[in-house]
Amino acid sequence: MGPGGSLEAEFTLKDSVPAGTYHVIVDAIIIRSVDVTFDLVHRHAGGDTTLATWMQHFDPLPGGSFRAQPYELDVVAPAIDAASGDQFIFRYTGANTTSMMAFIPNGDGATAGGRIPNITLPR
Repeated sequence: MGPGGSLEAEFTLKDSVPAGTYHVIVDAIIIRSVDVTFDLVHRHAGGDTTLATWMQHFDPLPGGSFRAQPYELDVVAPAIDAASGDQFIFRYTGANTTSMMAFIPNGDGATAGGRIPNITLPR
């Protein structure tokens, strides 16, 4: 994902989610320097409600290495009062880069030296 590009991962909610801390792991392969905006979103019949937004700058590893770089944090967000068909969305958007593939979430796990991206919801 690169300049102005945005990608989403959707999950259909099975129940409401309490307010609290979401543990986010998004190890990624960085091809070019990039600023990434991350959003946690509740998508419901009335539209989208942004639960949390943050930004992080990433630089590629030296020497042209395309190994995964660790990125992990805790994000506080409000409760989700879910109804049938509601979704939890993880969105990431790239900016300030010269490559359309500047930020690639690590789908290869340990093979690329990192973890598969995942989010642990509050309980």
